[in-house]
Amino acid sequence: MLDASEATDATPSTATAKGVSAVSGAVSGAIGSLAPRADFPILAREINGKPLAFLDSAASSQKPSAVLDAMDRFARTSYANIHRGAYTLSEEATRAYERARKNVAKFINARSAREVIFTRNTTESINLVARTWADANLRAGDAIVLSEMEHHSNIVPWQLAAQRTGAHVYYTPITAEGELDLAAYDALLERHKPKLVALTQMSNVLGTLTPLPELIAKAHAVGALFLVDGAQGAPHLLVDVRALDCDFYAFSGHKMLGPSGIGVLWGRAALLEAMPPFLGGGDMIREVTLEGTTYNDLPWKYEAGTPAIIEAIGLGAAVDYLRQLDMEQVRAHEHTLTVYALERLRAVPDLTIFGPPAERRGGVISFTLGDIHAHDLATLLDREGVAVRAGHHCAQPLMERMQVAATARASFYVYTTSAEIDTLAEALERACAIFAL
Repeated sequence: MLDASEATDATPSTATAKGVSAVSGAVSGAIGSLAPRADFPILAREINGKPLAFLDSAASSQKPSAVLDAMDRFARTSYANIHRGAYTLSEEATRAYERARKNVAKFINARSAREVIFTRNTTESINLVARTWADANLRAGDAIVLSEMEHHSNIVPWQLAAQRTGAHVYYTPITAEGELDLAAYDALLERHKPKLVALTQMSNVLGTLTPLPELIAKAHAVGALFLVDGAQGAPHLLVDVRALDCDFYAFSGHKMLGPSGIGVLWGRAALLEAMPPFLGGGDMIREVTLEGTTYNDLPWKYEAGTPAIIEAIGLGAAVDYLRQLDMEQVRAHEHTLTVYALERLRAVPDLTIFGPPAERRGGVISFTLGDIHAHDLATLLDREGVAVRAGHHCAQPLMERMQVAATARASFYVYTTSAEIDTLAEALERACAIFAL
């Protein structure tokens, strides 16, 4: 179990809020948001008569007015189906959609926008690779390497691919602090010589940041391709797919200030060109006859049917917003908040925090409070206007490894302040009093 006896940040404190260190006390309430909170209309809401403290951005982030306005303006003035019309509205819509793709390509430093495939979300992006590359290239006895901390969306598609192809899935264990066991990873690579390694960039439960450059280089050394689940990475870290040298990178718009229903799969052009299509239908074809079909060029080969046009516009606007903030500043802001939050929450009696130290985690903190069920705890916090996640976070194997059924999870983003973390801590202390912990 990743608990008080093993993990640095899994140490439950019996101190009260008065025991917070002098450093934390000095910054209490002083860490403002990186992005102007006025840019996010929903943050002005009150919940149960209390100001909203939204601490669930790892599940889905809030949207700034710049994103909402871009989608509304496009829908009101330029909406039409794309790639198919010779009239003004369709041409405008096509340009806007493809401009969003170019924005995304620049955001992750792709060589070309043709390597950027629009999907519905990270889950669909991973499934696309599992249904195309995996089905075409895996054979009985081949190996896929994952880890114990993966989201279900980076486990189930590979289990299904293994069932279809006869391949085997192996899991890299994690350490007591919630980090990848690098020695075990090396051993799996050496023993099984996998065809594919698929790992998260940042755990959605523990916040663990994986050492991707090292992991990718080692995978390539044994001949494996490497897919990065960037659902938690892309919103919070400066991503350069060329510097990472990965083969596939998947992420979602709704976790990075954009709308739901739009995601991205980046892949090396040579791999995408060689892979079979994922879905069949309009726009992914070049020519259809009764005898057969030839397929469109990248990226449209993988975008069958009318896509999420308005949502793509929103993602393009979200990327512009994040680039203006500067992703290095996004990471620095969240690190500062995480350092403060870990210190502040350790002062809550009977609270257990899971995961590594602040320098090796993103802005995600999972915790339990005594024997209060995570869902009950989240309900109590909601009464105080605090929004946190509760449950297994689509990571049941990790919960089993941690020997807990569920955790509550607070997660931070560009609009989060230390005052909201104080509100969380104070609400947790009141929960202790209610349950007489």
